[in-house]
Amino acid sequence: MATPTHTHAAVVTVGQGLPLEVHQLPTPVPTADQVRIRNEWTASTPLDLHQADGGLLVKHPQVLGDTVVGEVVQVGPQVSKLKVGDKVFGFSWRTQAEKGQQEFVVASEYLFGKLPKGISPQAAATVPNNFVTAWHTFTTEFGLELPWPKPESYVPKEKDAWILIWGGGSSVGQYALQILKWYGYANVVVTASKKHHQRLQAYGAAKSFDYRDRAGNVEQQILDFVAAQAPTARIAYILDCIGSLEGSVRPVARIARAGAKVAVMLPVIVKDAADGVKPEYDMDVKAVADWADGVQAVGVRTHFYLENKFLADRLQSEIMPTLLANRVVEPNDQVIVEGRTLLERAEKALSMLRRKEVSGARLVWRVSEQQGA
Repeated sequence: MATPTHTHAAVVTVGQGLPLEVHQLPTPVPTADQVRIRNEWTASTPLDLHQADGGLLVKHPQVLGDTVVGEVVQVGPQVSKLKVGDKVFGFSWRTQAEKGQQEFVVASEYLFGKLPKGISPQAAATVPNNFVTAWHTFTTEFGLELPWPKPESYVPKEKDAWILIWGGGSSVGQYALQILKWYGYANVVVTASKKHHQRLQAYGAAKSFDYRDRAGNVEQQILDFVAAQAPTARIAYILDCIGSLEGSVRPVARIARAGAKVAVMLPVIVKDAADGVKPEYDMDVKAVADWADGVQAVGVRTHFYLENKFLADRLQSEIMPTLLANRVVEPNDQVIVEGRTLLERAEKALSMLRRKEVSGARLVWRVSEQQGA
């Protein structure tokens, strides 16, 4: 990579549980298939909290964030799809230069799609990482076919399979439902807060269950509902979008039967982060719960989706913007985090995550105030 001649502001961790800082970092010059993007908007995610408060898989100082929405201001010599001036959005994470909570991002062009007309940058910031997570989980962990382009008369081979999404109101859950509906999967049940049920049923849920209904034994309610649909009906796939040991993983383990495939968002949260509380995590999905014999339980590692060359080339650059432009999927609701400075906005978003102040929406905030390259 060419020697950088400029610097830019980036939000970084400096130690586990310590306040965030803004550092000035070198701004790389794009080479090969890379683009340099003036990053205008980002979205804070639970991973930011896991890294800042829990030090999860972090070597400090760590630039936070994996969501980028902005304008291409420079391109490398091998770039073929994007040009200077394009408004783009994407999920990038592999190096410090690719991370989302900084004013300029340099990454390969296949990690970005063009912002569709009629979609605001704030709305676009809710899409990339969790859209990619849902798609990767279905194709890699579950082995479902999501052919692209989708044939007009496409009917999935497993159209009758029952699928459970625990945490349907989450960002991953919302995109998962919309993708499944478009591909013809109708037997999808979800858990979510009651306030999200109407929306999730519009997205394709056959039935929504309130996960807070402990007195009513929500696990048994789900099993009874599926069993009532047909004598041989069973839940073939379970997507745990929450990854909470007590709140989702162990309940899911009580539901899963032999032959089921279970995918859990990592890390498994043993103890939640809170003000003055150090979180605890586990990365071994199989070890933390009592799984029935014959259940295939795995932890989801979205970052590995690039091992699939087709998805590496097409998922963010083509599939994601096309489905968004065609309204096959709609963005999550947004809560705009305000603040006078980059650091204030980043810290406020992290605090809102820590206190669980938002449900069914994404925390979105402005990164760069600069106009021009």
